[in-house]
Amino acid sequence: MRSKCFIQFCFLFLFAIQSQFIIAQKKSFPQKVDSVLRLMTLEEKIGQLNQYNDDWTATGPVTVDNDKANQIRKGQVGSLLNCMGTDRTKSWQKIAMQSRLKIPLLFGQDVIHGYKTTFPIPLAEAASWDLEAIQSSARIAATEAAASGIHWTFAPMVDIARDPRWGRVMEGAGEDPYLGSLIAKARVKGFQGNKLGNVDAVMACAKHFAAYGAAIGGRDYNSVDMSDRLLWEVYLPPFKAALDAGAATFMNSFNDLNGIPATGNKYLQRDILKGKWNFEGFVVSDWGSIGEMINHGNVKNSYEAALSAITAGSDMDMESRCYKDNLAQLVKDKKVSIELIDDAVKRILQKKFELGLFDDPFKFCNAEREQKEINNPEHSKIAREVAAKSIVLLKNKNHLLPLSKNTKTIAFIGPLVKEEKQNLGFWSVELPEIDYSKLIVTQWQGVKNKINKNSTLLYAKGCDIDGNNKDGFAEAIETAKQADIVIISVGERRDMSGEAKSRSNIHLPGVQEELIKAIQATGKPVVVLINAGRPLIFNWTADNVPAILYTWWLGCEAGDAIADVLFGDYNPSAKLPITFPREEGQIPIYYSHFNTGRPARNDSDLNYVSAYTDLSNSPKFPFGYGLSYTNFQYSNLQLSKKKIKSNEKIEVTLNISNNGKVSGEEVVQIYLRDKVGSIVRPVKELKDFAKIKLNAGETKTIKFIIDKEKLSFYNQQLKWVVEPGDFDLMIGSSSEDIRLKDSFELIR
Repeated sequence: MRSKCFIQFCFLFLFAIQSQFIIAQKKSFPQKVDSVLRLMTLEEKIGQLNQYNDDWTATGPVTVDNDKANQIRKGQVGSLLNCMGTDRTKSWQKIAMQSRLKIPLLFGQDVIHGYKTTFPIPLAEAASWDLEAIQSSARIAATEAAASGIHWTFAPMVDIARDPRWGRVMEGAGEDPYLGSLIAKARVKGFQGNKLGNVDAVMACAKHFAAYGAAIGGRDYNSVDMSDRLLWEVYLPPFKAALDAGAATFMNSFNDLNGIPATGNKYLQRDILKGKWNFEGFVVSDWGSIGEMINHGNVKNSYEAALSAITAGSDMDMESRCYKDNLAQLVKDKKVSIELIDDAVKRILQKKFELGLFDDPFKFCNAEREQKEINNPEHSKIAREVAAKSIVLLKNKNHLLPLSKNTKTIAFIGPLVKEEKQNLGFWSVELPEIDYSKLIVTQWQGVKNKINKNSTLLYAKGCDIDGNNKDGFAEAIETAKQADIVIISVGERRDMSGEAKSRSNIHLPGVQEELIKAIQATGKPVVVLINAGRPLIFNWTADNVPAILYTWWLGCEAGDAIADVLFGDYNPSAKLPITFPREEGQIPIYYSHFNTGRPARNDSDLNYVSAYTDLSNSPKFPFGYGLSYTNFQYSNLQLSKKKIKSNEKIEVTLNISNNGKVSGEEVVQIYLRDKVGSIVRPVKELKDFAKIKLNAGETKTIKFIIDKEKLSFYNQQLKWVVEPGDFDLMIGSSSEDIRLKDSFELIR
């Protein structure tokens, strides 16, 4: 009898446990978060807000902490960055599972433009104006990174940047908030896939919040001083787009904004991001930026820094250790409420639940999946396509390009012809187990792969990327004289653009332009490839060389992609996402400037107008500029209405024809100008675009919609308004190459 009762008791007990498990599984994420939070000590809560670097790094400083494992066992660390690979992440996660509550770690990494498969730098991808390609690039990066145990990427950088002296211009989408917003959305969707928790997705991180790209003098980490209207109209829209696309996290910026460090800026983080925008994810500091508020002179010590940052809304402390060392005392001193701590912890735990890490802390640590994804040959094919889409044809006098694959002798000259890792650009992830000499297609190899077997390819380095040594000029000149066509590959080193790589002089480095002059003097047809992470100044080359391709840094498939464009297997379609200046004295220079009370009408009349006495106002190459191997004709512009009310729309149609002999893609750009406003409006603003493919001789009708949203702006009270008045409509192939014009009126 006792045996029977015991069996019944055991059955009921097991049934009760199973029922509770089922109930727990059915709980919403917030309920699960609250269940964990109730079990946590203050020290464990603070631990979730503490992020450490791993003991080695692929992209940042090395910080060795011999007590790191012990702190993880105590629940004093919530996240690690620069921790990659299933073996490495699994080993740290096992230590986290020894903690009292077994709360899993988050692993973050700077996966900026690819993981193992390196894609073009983000600024180059932006030049494609191809949102599907950009999303595809981020999708592959996420798939590879997630397969290697990574949960979270510190990307995309969505800062608007109008100063090419700033090294991090390479990491963003350029100067325009409309284009930048669409690219931010595409990259967030690419990184996060169908949903967080899938093993092919990583959390995105919109950075740097906010206005980091407007650093004074283009000097990294420098102050930013701007009006609230400029902040809302130009610098915040890409962040809002990233949020609307579902970005899981935000990262604050190093700069102060109008005298308040962004890390401790309540207006940015509490009022805008978590208040007005209702952001439900979490905010991570940039590396050490909480402690750096002391250097700003905004706080006097790490105690005050922690107080300022947590109060302002910074949830996770990346590597400054200010939270770890001070938050408990701040709570004890009643300077910080436990509710403030709990809010930050909840946001982080929520993401860990969404990723499925509480159910399976090792779900992203599958070595078999890792090998499969990082060695997927399809990824290289897509990288090659994206790279080709990112190459901008700046000049093609007398249709020198595309070259014939049957050219008898080609001289390939310059310091970047046979370089390998330079093609990866800044912020590439370099995995220690990868032989990059086998992974990267050099420019030399790409051209060699493309030309006819009976053609001859000659090489001379000519000079280094920087420095004044011209000893190689003579060999390069003799090599050029033997050829029918000369290709010259010049530019920056990969470490000349990127974080902390601001430059006052952005001319083509060293004696490279002198090398181009010497080769051009041989009389041979010359094609110049310019490899860089920012707009460079190369006026002599632009004025005198017949053909120029801006090839940026294109990643591991650079060589094949460049060859595809050089020899016509891909017709270039890229357009500049940022203005190229003539000289540094024009910076900042951007297309959507104001008209001023004394606008310069042309370069010949500079008397008492807003102009330079020694330099044209116009850029060397304008925003939206890029040529093709074919010609596109714009015609038959029609507006459905010439007068509309604010609740109405205008349908704009036009015809685009390919009048050339080869198929090609054109980026049709639509600009608007509000002629009179309570706040002065730019001379033009990009409001829409369409990238279309046309076969030779083909014509397509393109349709755009103009609505209230496209006509609105922030007024003096920072209200999003639309004002009655006249508007100019401009449609063209760049911000300066306007092919069709019309106007309309918005009435009350």
